[in-house]
Amino acid sequence: MKYIYISILCCLFTIQLFAQIPDSTRSFPKQINRQGINNGHLYGKVIDSKNNKAIEAASVQLISTKYNAVTQTKKDTLLAGMLTESNGDFSLENLPIFGKFKLSITAIGYKPYSSNVSFNIDVNNKDDIQKMLNNIDKDLGNIKLDIEAQNLGDVVVTSTKPLFQMGIDRKIFNVDKNLISTGQTATEIMKNIPSINVDIDGNVTLRGSAPQLFVDGRPTTLSLDQIPADAIESVELITNPSAKFDASGSNAGILNIVLKKNKQIGFNGNARLNLDSRGRFGGGGDINVKQGKWNVFATMMYRPRKSMGEGYALRKDILSTPNINTTQNNDNLSRGYFGFGRFGFDYFLNNRNTFTLSQGIVQGKNSSYDNLDLTIDSLSNTPVQETGYRNSINKINFSNYTTVLAFKHLFPQAGHELTADATIQIRNFDNNAIYTSQYY
Repeated sequence: MKYIYISILCCLFTIQLFAQIPDSTRSFPKQINRQGINNGHLYGKVIDSKNNKAIEAASVQLISTKYNAVTQTKKDTLLAGMLTESNGDFSLENLPIFGKFKLSITAIGYKPYSSNVSFNIDVNNKDDIQKMLNNIDKDLGNIKLDIEAQNLGDVVVTSTKPLFQMGIDRKIFNVDKNLISTGQTATEIMKNIPSINVDIDGNVTLRGSAPQLFVDGRPTTLSLDQIPADAIESVELITNPSAKFDASGSNAGILNIVLKKNKQIGFNGNARLNLDSRGRFGGGGDINVKQGKWNVFATMMYRPRKSMGEGYALRKDILSTPNINTTQNNDNLSRGYFGFGRFGFDYFLNNRNTFTLSQGIVQGKNSSYDNLDLTIDSLSNTPVQETGYRNSINKINFSNYTTVLAFKHLFPQAGHELTADATIQIRNFDNNAIYTSQYY
């Protein structure tokens, strides 16, 4: 009797197991039918095994091996594939949730990687359907590739940015290689960008209105003549700002100036020296040091200013009685300097989180001297002459100090990021003028 009872239990247990195995003649639980059979999702990140840096453009392939009953051979079928993003991420979607697959990853200079993967779907466990459904979204984690040791000859890779690029919501003009960007200010740069108008006084308009000026994606109180062209990497025209920017901005859009910042590993720098037409020297330089998680950068520029001018004007009034001739001579001299400095550091907490602390310094001075001589002759029978002069001295001093603490988080999806900024600005502008006039 004992053995009969055990046999009956075994049969019942076997029937219960057979009833849960999915095939073409039996249906899945309703929860699975609503999700779909090809709803599997595999994702992960490909990194270097030595320095844990992301590997871009690595080929990721998911392969399924199927048996051909006719030829009695096995055949590999590619289910999905892609190239990794710049941060090493990959994502394969709409995959079958049943079966075993082979994940193959290859990259130039690295050993091929191969691993068996599956979603581990247990259809027998009908008591925890939700847990089974969670398995169809699987994170493979960081996959490390080993460098393939090979002796290569010298390889030189060179690339040049195009002068113009079209973004999703902006037009990008790369001006860092433009010869006119040496020894000038941002005002001269704007004169060479299409759709931007610059008048004789240096005022910039876009679509008939003055745009809102940004520096590195943040509002600034600097003017264009206070930003050296040597420090500019690119200029972005954002004619239709997204919700990321202030909705109360200018109707003309946003003019975003992106400053140079070198992030190459090691020590990098350059120096500049220029000579103007008045024989005055100016110059600047950049330096960048990147080691480990730290990136230290600094940019400085000094440019003297000196301009001279003279003018002559003669006006004859023949409709008046008596006739009047007015002669005017003037000469002016303007001199000063302009200095720009920016330094700071980046701390890379990890591949997706960066803290930046930077300090910007702008200082300038300009003094102008203007002399005007005026002579008025009355051509009557008894000539009358009036002579006068006017001297003016105008002195301008300005300074701007900007401290920025910034945080940036990059999401696995390309183009998705979270930023937070704290900015302190101290500005000073003094304008003193003295006018002296005398007529006799």
